[in-house]
Amino acid sequence: MKKLMIVESPHKSKTISSFLDKDFTVLSSKGHIMDLATTGKFGLGVDVENDFTPTYIPIKGKKKLIDELKKAVKESDYVYLATDPDREGEAISWHLKEALKVKEDNYSRVTFNEITKNVVLDGINHPRKIDDDLVKSQETRRILDRIIGFRLSKLMQSKTGGKSAGRVQSVALKLIVDRERKILAFVPVEYYTVKATFNDFEADLEKYKDKKIELHSKDEADEVLNNLSKEFTVNDITEKETNRNSFPIFKTTTMQQLASSKLNFSSKKTMSVAQKLYEGVMLGGSPVGLITYMRTDSVRVSSEFVSDTKDYILKNYGKEYVGSVKVPKSKDNIQDAHEGIRPTSILRTPESIEKYLTNDEFKLYSLIYYRALASIMAPAKVINTKVELLNNDYLFVANGNRMIFEGFLKVYSKYSDSKDVLLPKLDKNSVHEANKVEALQHYTKPESRYTEGTLIKEMESLGIGRPSTYAPTITVLKEREYIKVEDKHLVPTEIGFETTDKLQEFFSNIINVKYTAKMEEDLDKIADNNLDNKKLLSDFYNEFEPMVENAFSNMEKKAPEETGEVCPNCGGSLVIRKGKYGEFTACSNYPTCKYIKKDEKKSNVIMACPKCDGNIVEKKTRRGKVFYGCSNYPKCDFASWDKPIEKKCPNCNGVLVEKKDKISCLSCDYTE
Repeated sequence: MKKLMIVESPHKSKTISSFLDKDFTVLSSKGHIMDLATTGKFGLGVDVENDFTPTYIPIKGKKKLIDELKKAVKESDYVYLATDPDREGEAISWHLKEALKVKEDNYSRVTFNEITKNVVLDGINHPRKIDDDLVKSQETRRILDRIIGFRLSKLMQSKTGGKSAGRVQSVALKLIVDRERKILAFVPVEYYTVKATFNDFEADLEKYKDKKIELHSKDEADEVLNNLSKEFTVNDITEKETNRNSFPIFKTTTMQQLASSKLNFSSKKTMSVAQKLYEGVMLGGSPVGLITYMRTDSVRVSSEFVSDTKDYILKNYGKEYVGSVKVPKSKDNIQDAHEGIRPTSILRTPESIEKYLTNDEFKLYSLIYYRALASIMAPAKVINTKVELLNNDYLFVANGNRMIFEGFLKVYSKYSDSKDVLLPKLDKNSVHEANKVEALQHYTKPESRYTEGTLIKEMESLGIGRPSTYAPTITVLKEREYIKVEDKHLVPTEIGFETTDKLQEFFSNIINVKYTAKMEEDLDKIADNNLDNKKLLSDFYNEFEPMVENAFSNMEKKAPEETGEVCPNCGGSLVIRKGKYGEFTACSNYPTCKYIKKDEKKSNVIMACPKCDGNIVEKKTRRGKVFYGCSNYPKCDFASWDKPIEKKCPNCNGVLVEKKDKISCLSCDYTE
């Protein structure tokens, strides 16, 4: 019996192939194969007047692949659709089933939370059919994002300097803009603290005559200093043993946050590296999936992993280091279909496989591995010490702590911010002379700007987006030049402020945290078959479209930026305009005067065109993405996302292009 399995990733298909017998053929769809068309009203690809019926077409460049997959389906006796275990994966499986004309009684939907042999075989032994409710939820999200994205993006392009707007991205941008405005409006307030420094410890002023003291000026601080002597008497010493508990295993957001702060990874980089670890890495000649699925908002851990890890801890660290798993209470919108992010085997230590990993893979795998290991270890035990010292009714406090049992910090201290502060041995009623007593000037500070990690944390806490959307949202904001990164912090640009202000002027009741979070909850309800997706779309569109029409009519259009130059044809002002391939300088009196200033920069010629007598030049799409095309377009349609090189393919004499880490042929499978 010939069996066909289809997954998204070519890398994953190679890993899974190594686990299955010769009856199986494992192929890849290379992600989505179908998407909404750009036809119909407003180019939405959705018939808004006929129950929001979507029109799907093959993604550009995927027709050949679809034909190959169709042929493979015809040559197979049974088909397994094994795309990722989330809504997006469910939708891809549904599109595969429809586009490849897979018969209802001739397929199974299987999912793998990790790409290891046992889990893959177990998944095959527990098949199901496609979950229509999950597909409806994903489809509804896609339609909503298409309607909002297309309508608002066109509005922004026609009225502002903005390039796009979106259901989640515009709310995330608003968070960044609102935070920046608070920072700009913040007025620092002066205050003072008083510190006493001794030979081997320090103490801070807290109270005067048992009342908390606050010093708002230098005069107030100087008055305190004048009332103090050099001698301090130990009034009380308290010691308390406390437990410092370990953290649960990673979910997507916490992994992105810690990778940002500890590894200096962007959210996009974190997810890219995690994808490779999930899909499989070659270990001694065999591919192995190293971590569980990396898009999850669950911190659940399998009982098998817990048992294996406890045995590992007992054997390698001792009985006292074995802890218990504490899983935080889930929110209502948590999708707990699979586990949190953990290594597929606790026996596969980072050090044992370091030689098989890139530097980035090793760093992220280590972070995931030791987080999971620490989550099942005992708490650290700490003695907290508080010493109170009196000086003329002024109470000073010195705090210290010392660890008496490492617990989970035995393996996790590298990623922990906790530090021991040791105090010397002090006796009650003993007198100590300060080396220095000083008043320190401070100013209150505003909230910090968001980093990628703190923005993701905020979006999660507010219910905006889902694990699969955080990294792409931040990436889009960067690409659209709505934000820039300064010293790891996200700073809105002028166009980011402008876009947010215009959207808030006309769409404040939709582009806001509360509405967006409610929409996420409704999408979850659709996935659970508790809400009619057609009603949601209808209610949204009936509210949204009149607002768009109003904005097109009444939103003030931003005047083009003047260059200070005079048009040589009519004497008008020259201004900067935006065209299909970027900015250009033209006359402000267009269309009366059609003068366009020639670009003084030399044309960016890459090479001669392989199809005609033109040249291959660097171009940009409407959304600013770079590609390479022929200067004779539209007469010549040569185009490539990757940069062509002069060298010809030795196999087929086709065009070779540069990819990240290799040279590939556009016409055949040749790589070097």
